Amino acid sequence: MGEEVSVDAVGATRVVTIRRAHARNALTRDVLRKMTAAIDAAGGDPAVRCVVVAGEGDHFCAGADLRQSFIDDPHLLEHVEVYMDDFHGLIRSLVRCEKPTIARMDGAAVGFGADLAFACDLRVVSTRAYAQEKFVRIGMMPDGGGTFWLPRLLGTARAMQMILLADRVEAAELHRLGVAVEMVAPEALSSTVTAIARRIESGPPLAHAAIKKALYASLGDLDAALRREREGQLALLRSRDVMEGVAAWMEKREPSFEGR
Repeated sequence: MGEEVSVDAVGATRVVTIRRAHARNALTRDVLRKMTAAIDAAGGDPAVRCVVVAGEGDHFCAGADLRQSFIDDPHLLEHVEVYMDDFHGLIRSLVRCEKPTIARMDGAAVGFGADLAFACDLRVVSTRAYAQEKFVRIGMMPDGGGTFWLPRLLGTARAMQMILLADRVEAAELHRLGVAVEMVAPEALSSTVTAIARRIESGPPLAHAAIKKALYASLGDLDAALRREREGQLALLRSRDVMEGVAAWMEKREPSFEGR
């Protein structure tokens, strides 16, 4: 899959790992496409029973790699909708995958990285893990299904708090709220996820697929939520506030938003 994304077979489980530890596993367009292809391949392989999504090193995923994306494509904002489709493609791939998916969360799951973890069926966290929807800090909104997952996982009030205030939610709170199945020491994270994957491997794959389909159908229309996020985000990305937010982020200062 290329050096920035690896796929490892661990029994009947496929572990899809983002290997960009130097950037806290922040995502580029190439990484998004490789991850989507890996999850689709695992979902279509009858020998696979479970899929694990992980990040290399001490972090799960720090969201979009804006700095590298602008280096790769200085005119990114002129056709940003194409990039957004790649982000949404990964989320759709996880949801339509018939195999149960597990997010192995260590360290930061920030921005789209948080949405990526929420899109998995189960989450296992290390004691140093945390999730944070930081979009509002640069004048943006969640665009990986965050407005769909969070009200369902946390309730509307807590979802608003997490998105509007960009509050960081620590591992212990994720576990207390039931968002995480287990919370363990960092050194026990991999073995704990493997043990849960083994339980899934020994279960009935047809039932797992039917359960996922029925449960996600009961939640409402994810595609409609992604369309709303796409429309809202594209409008925001053309605002002066986002230009200021991104500039402030790059210059490591507080932004001054004007509502324009």
